[in-house]
Amino acid sequence: MYLYNVTVKIDPEKHDDWLHWMQSVHIPDVMKTGLFEQYRLCKLLEQDESGGITYAVQYLFNNMADYFTYQQQFAPHFQQQHAERYRNHFVAFRTLLRIVAESG
Repeated sequence: MYLYNVTVKIDPEKHDDWLHWMQSVHIPDVMKTGLFEQYRLCKLLEQDESGGITYAVQYLFNNMADYFTYQQQFAPHFQQQHAERYRNHFVAFRTLLRIVAESG
């Protein structure tokens, strides 16, 4: 299994709107592509939040073909939506991981 992680630091003044939009619009739209098995929305703890509040959005998938399909057919649109809505109020970076072991 694989994990596509998007780490976002959002300005405190936009935080509440961003969190609501992520949970009610963005993540459900990403999941509707049918390319991911599940997701996690995680808030980083023990961080200095004066410059922003940091979250990791993790999407789990089974094969690289699904990831490449997502990157080619869907990611540009979703990333543009996010960038336009929160312009100059966030920083983000993305990582791709292969899960080597997990419990249960």
